Amino acid sequence: MSTRKIYNWQCRDRILTLGERTLIMGILNITPDSFSDGGYFYDPSLAVEHALRMEAEGADMIDIGGESTRPGSEPVPAEEEIKRTIPVITRIRNLSNIPISIDTMKAEVARAAVEAGADIINDVSALEADNDMVNVVSETHAGVILMHMKGTPKTMQNSPAYKNVTREVQLYLKERISFAEQRGVARDAIVIDPGIGFGKTLEHNQELLRTLPALTEFGCGLLVGASRKRMIGQILGRDNPEERLAGSLGVAAWATMQGAHILRVHDVIETCDICRIMDTLLAGDI
Repeated sequence: MSTRKIYNWQCRDRILTLGERTLIMGILNITPDSFSDGGYFYDPSLAVEHALRMEAEGADMIDIGGESTRPGSEPVPAEEEIKRTIPVITRIRNLSNIPISIDTMKAEVARAAVEAGADIINDVSALEADNDMVNVVSETHAGVILMHMKGTPKTMQNSPAYKNVTREVQLYLKERISFAEQRGVARDAIVIDPGIGFGKTLEHNQELLRTLPALTEFGCGLLVGASRKRMIGQILGRDNPEERLAGSLGVAAWATMQGAHILRVHDVIETCDICRIMDTLLAGDI
Protein backbone atom coordinates (compact mmCIF):
# COMPACT_ATOMS: atom_id res chain seq x y z
CA MET A 1 0.00 0.00 0.00
CA SER A 2 1.19 3.50 -0.76
CA THR A 3 2.10 5.78 2.12
CA ARG A 4 2.89 8.70 -0.17
CA LYS A 5 1.71 12.01 1.27
CA ILE A 6 -0.68 14.25 -0.68
CA TYR A 7 0.39 17.83 -1.36
CA ASN A 8 -1.02 20.75 -3.33
CA TRP A 9 1.78 22.30 -5.37
CA GLN A 10 1.13 25.98 -6.02
CA CYS A 11 2.45 26.94 -9.46
CA ARG A 12 1.40 30.52 -10.19
CA ASP A 13 -2.37 30.46 -10.70
CA ARG A 14 -2.73 26.68 -10.82
CA ILE A 15 -2.53 23.95 -8.22
CA LEU A 16 -1.09 20.54 -9.06
CA THR A 17 -2.08 17.69 -6.76
CA LEU A 18 0.91 15.54 -5.83
CA GLY A 19 0.59 12.04 -4.44
CA GLU A 20 -2.71 10.75 -5.76
CA ARG A 21 -0.73 9.25 -8.64
CA THR A 22 2.78 9.65 -9.99
CA LEU A 23 3.10 12.71 -12.20
CA ILE A 24 5.30 12.61 -15.29
CA MET A 25 7.52 15.52 -16.32
CA GLY A 26 8.59 15.21 -19.95
CA ILE A 27 12.10 16.43 -20.79
CA LEU A 28 12.56 18.87 -23.67
CA ASN A 29 16.19 19.85 -24.19
CA ILE A 30 16.62 22.67 -26.69
CA THR A 31 20.38 22.25 -26.73
CA PRO A 32 23.06 20.93 -29.08
CA ASP A 33 24.91 19.02 -26.36
CA SER A 34 22.61 17.38 -23.80
CA PHE A 35 23.84 13.91 -22.84
CA SER A 36 20.95 11.92 -24.35
CA ASP A 37 19.04 13.97 -26.90
CA GLY A 38 21.30 16.94 -27.63
CA GLY A 39 20.45 18.49 -30.98
CA TYR A 40 17.32 16.43 -31.58
CA PHE A 41 14.92 19.28 -30.78
CA TYR A 42 17.17 22.29 -31.39
CA ASP A 43 14.82 23.43 -34.15
CA PRO A 44 11.91 25.29 -32.45
CA SER A 45 9.26 23.64 -34.61
CA LEU A 46 10.58 20.17 -33.73
CA ALA A 47 10.72 21.16 -30.07
CA VAL A 48 7.09 22.26 -30.04
CA GLU A 49 6.04 19.13 -31.92
CA HIS A 50 7.84 16.94 -29.38
CA ALA A 51 6.28 18.77 -26.42
CA LEU A 52 2.79 18.23 -27.83
CA ARG A 53 3.63 14.59 -28.54
CA MET A 54 4.71 14.08 -24.92
CA GLU A 55 1.50 15.69 -23.72
CA ALA A 56 -0.51 13.32 -25.93
CA GLU A 57 1.47 10.39 -24.50
CA GLY A 58 0.47 11.35 -20.97
CA ALA A 59 3.01 13.88 -19.68
CA ASP A 60 1.60 16.02 -16.88
CA MET A 61 4.13 18.81 -17.43
CA ILE A 62 6.99 19.71 -19.78
CA ASP A 63 10.46 20.74 -18.55
CA ILE A 64 12.22 22.96 -21.08
CA GLY A 65 15.94 23.67 -20.91
CA GLY A 66 18.25 25.73 -23.07
CA GLU A 67 21.51 24.88 -21.30
CA SER A 68 22.97 21.42 -20.88
CA THR A 69 23.83 20.41 -17.32
CA ARG A 70 25.56 17.17 -18.27
CA PRO A 71 28.86 16.51 -16.49
CA GLY A 72 31.61 18.74 -17.88
CA SER A 73 29.25 21.07 -19.74
CA GLU A 74 30.07 24.73 -20.25
CA PRO A 75 27.61 27.47 -19.20
CA VAL A 76 25.54 29.27 -21.81
CA PRO A 77 24.89 33.05 -21.75
CA ALA A 78 21.42 34.08 -20.61
CA GLU A 79 20.74 35.69 -23.98
CA GLU A 80 21.33 32.37 -25.75
CA GLU A 81 19.13 30.44 -23.29
CA ILE A 82 16.35 32.97 -23.87
CA LYS A 83 16.78 32.72 -27.64
CA ARG A 84 16.48 28.94 -27.47
CA THR A 85 13.61 28.58 -25.01
CA ILE A 86 11.23 31.53 -25.06
CA PRO A 87 9.86 31.10 -28.62
CA VAL A 88 9.17 27.44 -27.81
CA ILE A 89 7.45 28.24 -24.50
CA THR A 90 5.34 30.92 -26.19
CA ARG A 91 4.25 28.57 -28.97
CA ILE A 92 3.44 25.70 -26.60
CA ARG A 93 1.42 28.00 -24.38
CA ASN A 94 -0.56 29.20 -27.39
CA LEU A 95 -1.39 25.59 -28.28
CA SER A 96 -1.74 23.93 -24.89
CA ASN A 97 -2.53 24.54 -21.24
CA ILE A 98 -0.05 21.92 -20.00
CA PRO A 99 2.11 23.14 -17.08
CA ILE A 100 5.52 24.29 -18.33
CA SER A 101 8.75 24.22 -16.34
CA ILE A 102 11.86 26.22 -17.26
CA ASP A 103 15.09 24.39 -16.43
CA THR A 104 17.54 27.21 -15.71
CA MET A 105 19.88 28.61 -13.08
CA LYS A 106 19.56 32.18 -14.36
CA ALA A 107 17.01 34.65 -12.99
CA GLU A 108 16.83 36.56 -16.27
CA VAL A 109 15.89 33.42 -18.16
CA ALA A 110 13.41 32.32 -15.49
CA ARG A 111 11.64 35.68 -15.48
CA ALA A 112 11.37 35.73 -19.27
CA ALA A 113 10.04 32.17 -19.25
CA VAL A 114 7.35 32.93 -16.67
CA GLU A 115 6.32 36.00 -18.65
CA ALA A 116 6.02 33.75 -21.72
CA GLY A 117 3.78 31.30 -19.86
CA ALA A 118 5.94 28.98 -17.74
CA ASP A 119 4.52 27.90 -14.38
CA ILE A 120 7.53 26.26 -12.72
CA ILE A 121 11.22 27.12 -12.27
CA ASN A 122 13.50 24.08 -12.11
CA ASP A 123 16.79 25.33 -10.66
CA VAL A 124 19.49 22.67 -10.34
CA SER A 125 21.47 25.05 -8.13
CA ALA A 126 18.59 25.37 -5.62
CA LEU A 127 18.60 29.21 -5.95
CA GLU A 128 22.36 29.47 -5.32
CA ALA A 129 23.74 30.28 -8.77
CA ASP A 130 21.93 33.60 -9.21
CA ASN A 131 21.15 35.87 -6.25
CA ASP A 132 18.05 37.24 -7.95
CA MET A 133 16.45 33.85 -8.63
CA VAL A 134 14.68 33.66 -5.27
CA ASN A 135 13.11 37.05 -5.99
CA VAL A 136 11.80 35.82 -9.33
CA VAL A 137 10.20 32.83 -7.61
CA SER A 138 8.63 34.84 -4.81
CA GLU A 139 7.42 37.67 -7.06
CA THR A 140 5.90 35.46 -9.74
CA HIS A 141 4.54 32.78 -7.34
CA ALA A 142 5.94 30.16 -9.68
CA GLY A 143 6.40 26.63 -8.46
CA VAL A 144 10.07 25.88 -7.83
CA ILE A 145 12.19 22.73 -7.83
CA LEU A 146 15.20 22.84 -5.50
CA MET A 147 17.84 20.26 -6.44
CA HIS A 148 20.99 19.08 -4.68
CA MET A 149 24.17 19.38 -6.73
CA LYS A 150 27.75 19.13 -5.47
CA GLY A 151 29.79 21.67 -7.41
CA THR A 152 28.73 22.88 -10.86
CA PRO A 153 27.88 20.91 -14.00
CA LYS A 154 31.43 21.53 -15.24
CA THR A 155 33.10 20.23 -12.05
CA MET A 156 30.52 18.08 -10.25
CA GLN A 157 31.90 14.70 -11.30
CA ASN A 158 35.48 15.50 -10.30
CA SER A 159 35.80 12.95 -7.48
CA PRO A 160 32.64 13.75 -5.47
CA ALA A 161 32.88 12.57 -1.85
CA TYR A 162 30.48 12.34 1.08
CA LYS A 163 30.65 10.93 4.60
CA ASN A 164 26.91 10.16 4.47
CA VAL A 165 25.34 11.11 1.15
CA THR A 166 21.71 10.85 2.28
CA ARG A 167 22.28 12.90 5.41
CA GLU A 168 24.22 15.57 3.54
CA VAL A 169 21.56 15.84 0.85
CA GLN A 170 18.88 16.05 3.58
CA LEU A 171 20.65 18.87 5.41
CA TYR A 172 21.33 20.78 2.20
CA LEU A 173 17.75 20.63 1.00
CA LYS A 174 16.46 21.58 4.46
CA GLU A 175 18.70 24.66 4.37
CA ARG A 176 17.61 25.65 0.86
CA ILE A 177 13.92 25.30 1.76
CA SER A 178 14.53 27.56 4.76
CA PHE A 179 16.41 30.06 2.58
CA ALA A 180 13.53 30.20 0.10
CA GLU A 181 10.87 30.57 2.79
CA GLN A 182 12.73 33.37 4.52
CA ARG A 183 12.68 35.29 1.25
CA GLY A 184 8.99 34.96 0.55
CA VAL A 185 8.62 31.60 -1.19
CA ALA A 186 5.71 29.59 0.20
CA ARG A 187 6.38 26.01 1.31
CA ASP A 188 3.58 24.80 -0.95
CA ALA A 189 5.43 26.20 -3.96
CA ILE A 190 8.47 23.98 -3.34
CA VAL A 191 9.37 20.54 -4.69
CA ILE A 192 12.76 18.96 -3.90
CA ASP A 193 15.06 16.81 -6.03
CA PRO A 194 18.01 14.78 -4.65
CA GLY A 195 19.95 15.35 -7.88
CA ILE A 196 20.70 11.84 -9.11
CA GLY A 197 23.92 12.07 -11.14
CA PHE A 198 24.75 15.61 -10.07
CA GLY A 199 28.01 15.34 -8.16
CA LYS A 200 27.53 11.70 -7.17
CA THR A 201 29.23 8.40 -7.92
CA LEU A 202 27.32 5.26 -8.82
CA GLU A 203 27.41 4.23 -5.17
CA HIS A 204 26.08 7.62 -4.03
CA ASN A 205 23.22 7.45 -6.52
CA GLN A 206 22.32 3.93 -5.44
CA GLU A 207 22.32 4.92 -1.78
CA LEU A 208 20.09 7.93 -2.43
CA LEU A 209 17.60 5.79 -4.31
CA ARG A 210 17.59 3.21 -1.51
CA THR A 211 16.93 5.92 1.09
CA LEU A 212 14.42 8.10 -0.80
CA PRO A 213 11.87 7.92 2.04
CA ALA A 214 14.29 9.98 4.14
CA LEU A 215 13.66 12.85 1.71
CA THR A 216 9.86 12.79 2.01
CA GLU A 217 9.68 14.49 5.41
CA PHE A 218 10.01 18.15 4.42
CA GLY A 219 6.34 18.87 3.82
CA CYS A 220 6.75 19.24 0.06
CA GLY A 221 6.78 17.07 -3.04
CA LEU A 222 9.68 14.89 -4.19
CA LEU A 223 10.93 14.71 -7.78
CA VAL A 224 13.35 12.08 -9.07
CA GLY A 225 15.19 12.45 -12.36
CA ALA A 226 17.22 9.38 -13.28
CA SER A 227 16.03 8.82 -16.85
CA ARG A 228 18.77 7.39 -19.13
CA LYS A 229 21.49 8.56 -16.76
CA ARG A 230 25.03 7.20 -16.54
CA MET A 231 24.33 5.22 -13.38
CA ILE A 232 21.86 3.09 -15.35
CA GLY A 233 24.44 2.57 -18.07
CA GLN A 234 27.01 1.59 -15.46
CA ILE A 235 24.73 -1.00 -13.88
CA LEU A 236 23.55 -2.49 -17.18
CA GLY A 237 26.65 -2.02 -19.32
CA ARG A 238 24.82 0.29 -21.73
CA ASP A 239 27.06 3.08 -23.04
CA ASN A 240 24.38 4.50 -25.36
CA PRO A 241 21.80 6.52 -23.36
CA GLU A 242 19.11 5.52 -25.86
CA GLU A 243 19.58 1.86 -24.82
CA ARG A 244 18.70 2.56 -21.18
CA LEU A 245 14.90 2.47 -21.39
CA ALA A 246 14.42 -0.74 -19.38
CA GLY A 247 16.79 0.47 -16.69
CA SER A 248 15.07 3.84 -16.56
CA LEU A 249 11.71 2.12 -16.09
CA GLY A 250 13.15 0.00 -13.31
CA VAL A 251 14.28 3.12 -11.46
CA ALA A 252 10.91 4.77 -12.13
CA ALA A 253 9.08 1.85 -10.54
CA TRP A 254 11.42 1.86 -7.56
CA ALA A 255 11.14 5.63 -7.04
CA THR A 256 7.35 5.40 -7.14
CA MET A 257 7.41 2.72 -4.45
CA GLN A 258 9.72 4.85 -2.32
CA GLY A 259 7.50 7.94 -2.33
CA ALA A 260 8.44 10.03 -5.36
CA HIS A 261 5.64 12.34 -6.51
CA ILE A 262 7.11 13.36 -9.89
CA LEU A 263 9.41 11.59 -12.34
CA ARG A 264 11.40 13.62 -14.87
CA VAL A 265 11.78 11.41 -17.96
CA HIS A 266 12.64 11.19 -21.63
CA ASP A 267 10.39 8.21 -22.43
CA VAL A 268 6.93 9.41 -21.52
CA ILE A 269 4.48 6.80 -22.74
CA GLU A 270 6.49 3.88 -21.34
CA THR A 271 6.93 5.58 -17.97
CA CYS A 272 3.25 6.47 -17.81
CA ASP A 273 2.40 2.82 -18.36
CA ILE A 274 4.66 1.50 -15.64
CA CYS A 275 3.56 4.20 -13.18
CA ARG A 276 -0.08 3.41 -13.81
CA ILE A 277 0.63 -0.21 -12.89
CA MET A 278 2.66 0.78 -9.83
CA ASP A 279 0.11 3.34 -8.64
CA THR A 280 -2.73 0.84 -9.04
CA LEU A 281 -0.92 -1.90 -7.15
CA LEU A 282 0.22 0.45 -4.39
CA ALA A 283 -3.34 1.73 -4.00
CA GLY A 284 -4.63 -1.83 -3.57
CA ASP A 285 -7.20 -1.37 -6.33
CA ILE A 286 -6.39 -4.48 -8.35
